[in-house]
Amino acid sequence: MEQSVLDLKKNLESLGGHLIVGVDSALVTLPGLVEAYGITDVYAEKEYASYEITLVAKVLKALPKTRFHFFWGKTLYHKDDIPFEISKIPLTSKAYRIPAGKAAESRKTFSRPDHLKAATHIKANEFPAYKHYGFTKKEYENCKPFVEGGETAALKRLEYYTFKSELLTGYRWSRNKSDGLDYSSKFSPYLALGCISAREIYERVREYEAQIKKNQSTWWLIFELVWRDYFTFKGMRFGSSIFLTKGYKNKDIFWENDPLKFEKWCLGNTGIPFIDAHMRQLNQTGYMSNRGRVNCASYFVHDLKIDWTWGAAYFESKLIDYDVSSNWMNWHMQAFEIWYTNPVHQSNKYKSQDFIRQWIPELAGRNNIEVLIPWEFDIPDYPKPIEIYKKWTRAINLIEKISP
Repeated sequence: MEQSVLDLKKNLESLGGHLIVGVDSALVTLPGLVEAYGITDVYAEKEYASYEITLVAKVLKALPKTRFHFFWGKTLYHKDDIPFEISKIPLTSKAYRIPAGKAAESRKTFSRPDHLKAATHIKANEFPAYKHYGFTKKEYENCKPFVEGGETAALKRLEYYTFKSELLTGYRWSRNKSDGLDYSSKFSPYLALGCISAREIYERVREYEAQIKKNQSTWWLIFELVWRDYFTFKGMRFGSSIFLTKGYKNKDIFWENDPLKFEKWCLGNTGIPFIDAHMRQLNQTGYMSNRGRVNCASYFVHDLKIDWTWGAAYFESKLIDYDVSSNWMNWHMQAFEIWYTNPVHQSNKYKSQDFIRQWIPELAGRNNIEVLIPWEFDIPDYPKPIEIYKKWTRAINLIEKISP
């Protein structure tokens, strides 16, 4: 967030503008600015999730004489262009995607202005200190985001993944990997913070299709932007119920909610390498692959039997690409809709040994079999599994047959 805001500040100043960063809530910052500078109109992006909607309502109430202008910019397709009312968004993605794709077009992005006519006698201020938000110096200095934040980095990444490297051509077949930067687009952190828009990505992919290659990969990337839209609109339909243990389906499931198991999962000390490697990556970088998220959530819900909202909240606290609808709706699907994912089988299927060695130093010197099923060997530094389930037997037997 700090990297992204500072990059925005730099870009605004290059156009003759300024950026004032509020230290506290908008409920404190905006009334202060309105009074200090005689502001009559405020322009902002329209919010849709319950917390943000509540905050906006409080700001409007606090500033009854100020004119507010809200614009929709969260999704690839404008909410007014899709062939559904929000209250009637379909319950399945296919029922949404096909009609939306036929009826809606991505609106054109706006061009960058050459100059901003900024108010005089106003200076940009510094980004708030980490101490203000309860972080220690050690936490702040040890933070190593997986990618650099900001519009500048976002545009650079977009150009690299498309025309410069042509990695987009193979995206459909590499997207399920866990290791490195190039197996997937890494656009999500920039989308989450508004450093780049879905429309800008869409336009660049279309240019790529016209000039380089149109294939399953380019289709799939656009498909995921549409899927992201679907979660946003579906989250709007069901509101705050997507944050409840029963979910919008109001379904009762028994949860054991063992706090010790929860802590081990959070720290990456479950004793299951494929889970632990992804969790440690998340804790250190704020990022995790889609494959990791699916497996960590499935293990959390179906094996540890912990309330899925605990896991969703933990991801919210860590992810640099946290998006309210994508995060909570994906966890909702793991809890109520998706079949179980076997982390032992997945670790072998995706040949995750090097990824595990990178994030679990206790296993760095171990061979290909030991890395995947360390509980079968004498490895004192790495924690024993919380439990080994019978449903993993076949996957374990297959691993034992691979070359060390």
